[in-house]
Amino acid sequence: MSTHIGAGPADVAPTVLMPGDPLRARWIADTFLDDPRCYTEVRGMLGFTGTWHGRPVSVQGSGMGQPSLAIYANELFSEYGVHTVVRVGSCGALADGLALRDVVIASGACTDSSMNKITFEGLDYAPVADFGLLRAAVTTAEERGTRFQVGLLFSSDSFYPARPELAQRMVAYGVLAVEMEASALYTLAAKHGARALAICTVSDHIVTGEQTTAADREQTFGEMVELALTASLGG
Repeated sequence: MSTHIGAGPADVAPTVLMPGDPLRARWIADTFLDDPRCYTEVRGMLGFTGTWHGRPVSVQGSGMGQPSLAIYANELFSEYGVHTVVRVGSCGALADGLALRDVVIASGACTDSSMNKITFEGLDYAPVADFGLLRAAVTTAEERGTRFQVGLLFSSDSFYPARPELAQRMVAYGVLAVEMEASALYTLAAKHGARALAICTVSDHIVTGEQTTAADREQTFGEMVELALTASLGG
């Protein structure tokens, strides 16, 4: 039994949707899954397994930040045989062309975290999405008429950064939005030979100051959940 998830070996499905917010995990399970059951409440980080169109799928909260996500992703990949994780989170828009509730499908993730610097001893590893998942998500978004963009996320270690102006340098090199988890997820998936994708909804705009409410972020970002389920499990 894993230290932080604490579920039985058969409790978690091979495909997992991973929001940061455990309450969003509960909302996803209750809204989109048939017969969801809670398999963990350890440290309040809720996890559920149910079915979607007859296919088993789990939803596991990750908490905020790459260190927290890394705990759950490592355990899912190494102890539960999970082969696919799709992050369904929120992000702050950096690029002018994004609006509130637009979806960002992350082809890759830059970061200011020291996690990869330590792992790769100073080399710049480039964490990228699984191409099959990426292609499936883009195709689904086009078919559904979703407002989306594909590109880079910036996975920051600081929600309140000491040098916020540095994010604009990322924009100059094509970064669309900032969040706090995707880089670690992509790196760990590569390590474990698994598939990963981050699909994020714009919850606030760093440039304009627009923002959604906490309740919106928890319960109204359903479009990205539909994309994640269809991309990872098929229509």
